[in-house]
Amino acid sequence: MEKDEDMHQTPTRRLRRRITAAVAATAAAGLAAAGAMLFAGNASAAETLGASAAESGRYFGAAIAPNFLGEEGYANTLNAEFNSIVAENAMKWDATEPSPGQFNFTGGDQLVAYAEDHGMAVRGHTLVWHAQQPTWAQGLQGQALHDAMTTHIAGVAGHYQGKISSWDVVNEAFEWDGSRRQSNLQIQLGDKWIEDAFRAADAADPDARLCYNDYGTDGVNAKSDAIYDMVVDFQARGVPIDCVGFQTHLGSDSDLGSYQQNLQRFADLGVDVEITELDVGGSGSAQANVFRTVTEACLAVDRCTGITVWGITDKYSWRGEETPLLFDANYQKKEAYEAVLDALNAG
Repeated sequence: MEKDEDMHQTPTRRLRRRITAAVAATAAAGLAAAGAMLFAGNASAAETLGASAAESGRYFGAAIAPNFLGEEGYANTLNAEFNSIVAENAMKWDATEPSPGQFNFTGGDQLVAYAEDHGMAVRGHTLVWHAQQPTWAQGLQGQALHDAMTTHIAGVAGHYQGKISSWDVVNEAFEWDGSRRQSNLQIQLGDKWIEDAFRAADAADPDARLCYNDYGTDGVNAKSDAIYDMVVDFQARGVPIDCVGFQTHLGSDSDLGSYQQNLQRFADLGVDVEITELDVGGSGSAQANVFRTVTEACLAVDRCTGITVWGITDKYSWRGEETPLLFDANYQKKEAYEAVLDALNAG
């Protein structure tokens, strides 16, 4: 008997996830067809990251900031190369709810409108995180903090209902040793706060895929084991979770010996996996080889739905001195870019 990879999901969520996947596949097919028409002279090899990823039903996205969209090189590179975007900061708690119950969606709305105008998907990042909380939320305790968290999720996810492909519902809630991060959320609300956040997100935007997102999970280790166990527990109890995000902030000497194995074991649970914040410090062939390995790992895992690089150009990267992205400060393609495109086309 064929295994149903979605068997751990609740029936309603399972249906929603399959409908979302079908819509995404249709959109990807359209992008792939457009790419094939555009490059009919060499139909077997797409010439941009987004078009090539779409040929396998995936996205290739970038984290962006709305204030850079007026820069010609930035906008032109984004439009040419990527078919998905995520807000680097514009959808976080401090940006969207600077005062209690007073929401500001200016930056996020600009990015969503831009994506709609350019045929791009949008990932949502992030509804709840221990960092970048507004000052007013940092001092709340007990039920007051719980209510503020769920009200924030309802306000933001509800505002963007139907416009977000997947939400990073909770970000970075585990320590390296697999224990829960002792944030104000954990201290004040206990272990149940992550579950409550996912349930609130499901109620606010039932069609979006709901992800847990973290760093330092690039292989089988104590941290990824703890997240794996959380997913298993959530599935057993009907807590809505559809995907796990792997930030994948790396260096040229990073050990990726169990990277693909780690992605696959989560996929085997019946959740999607996404590479959510990819960047690789370094240069030349060493950097290119790491980018290639990550791309090939995603392509080898059927439920790896796509890759997002954390920025477009080294010029604006949070790790700028490490030159970690696919385009240099002058928007020129680097060796790492060619490695990724070759891997996407080969896949």
